[in-house]
Amino acid sequence: MTKQNIKKVVLAYSGGLDTSIILKWLQDEYNAEVITFTADLGQGEEVEPAKIKALEMGIREENIFVLDIKEEFVKDYVFPMFRANAIYEGEYLLGTSIARPLISKKQIEIAKKMGADAVSHGATGKGNDQVRFELGYLGLNPDITIIAPWRQWDLNSREKLLAYASKHGIEIDKKHLDKDGNPALSPYSMDANLLHISYEGLALENPAVEPDESMWLWTNSLENAPNTPTYITISYKNGDPYAINDEKLSPATLLKRLNDYGNTHGIGRIDIVENRYVGMKARGCYETPGGTIMLKAHRAIESITLDREEAHLKDELMPKYAKLIYNGFWFSPEREMLQASIDATQKNVEGKVRLKLYKGNVMVVGRESSKSLFSEEHSTFEEDEVYNQKDAQGFIKLNALRLIIKGQKQK
Repeated sequence: MTKQNIKKVVLAYSGGLDTSIILKWLQDEYNAEVITFTADLGQGEEVEPAKIKALEMGIREENIFVLDIKEEFVKDYVFPMFRANAIYEGEYLLGTSIARPLISKKQIEIAKKMGADAVSHGATGKGNDQVRFELGYLGLNPDITIIAPWRQWDLNSREKLLAYASKHGIEIDKKHLDKDGNPALSPYSMDANLLHISYEGLALENPAVEPDESMWLWTNSLENAPNTPTYITISYKNGDPYAINDEKLSPATLLKRLNDYGNTHGIGRIDIVENRYVGMKARGCYETPGGTIMLKAHRAIESITLDREEAHLKDELMPKYAKLIYNGFWFSPEREMLQASIDATQKNVEGKVRLKLYKGNVMVVGRESSKSLFSEEHSTFEEDEVYNQKDAQGFIKLNALRLIIKGQKQK
């Protein structure tokens, strides 16, 4: 579709530097009516300022969408991912990755409602998010036109963006304080939602340099974490947590509560170099306090409710599942196929897990379930009447048979 044919564009809009400039750029470059969509994913900031800023930039009120989608985000995206114990490259809990499909979905829904021709995002041409957004758009509406400004304009540095903002009178929020205590732009590229907050770029581009303590916005340092532990109990049903300390909570409220515990005890910080889908390595720092607690608890309840081979096969599928989410294939048939398999394993994953939170650590100190497969009678070191230890001799001999034959041949 040519520029002249694009009359309405739905922009994923945060109100920050990039998307504020994109809003103006779309108006000028395409002469199009811009519809802004701001997602409240529990990022810990007021989303109302984004609406005010959009109004100030000439967007009509009926074209401004600010949606609270925290519950949908946790229930339909975060929880299914955690049923899989998904973790990318051994450390990353996919906090940014899992938010993109829902944002894409809402943009497409708004585009349909408003009769828009196109959708737009603020992801750069170097990152994973451009892939995630656009695979989502095209998976839900293959006929939609996508405008990716970072792949079209020449505003390819922060200096150029700031100059553009100054030229067009675009006000840029300065929430960070510099070393002298003056308001300044953040020295990091940041993304936040109820599951995590991420930091990339600029000061972190040298992977050998330790980040400043002031960078971490959510979690206490270990030095400042309490000197006494906190014990909590998480209740599970069908693989999803539903209560903390026997208090039933909505999905988003539960994750928020776990974040509070994790932040207090310095849980969930990581500093990694990851392999981006587009090809380069990138250094990122993440805080995922509640998610780190949930992962530990979920594996603990699975340890007593899943059959051994079921659990092991699930662990083999997990890296593929995590990679699909990282690369943006949430709406793909293969992710849905894996999800169906994973969800089938969760029907008996219920019970309670007791955890000890202390100085960055999440320690499992108890687990119980009415569906437990743990048999104390079989596992005891004391005398029992259910297990004949002599049976192990034949079991070992049969498992060793191929090794015996191989050894005899080599001899």
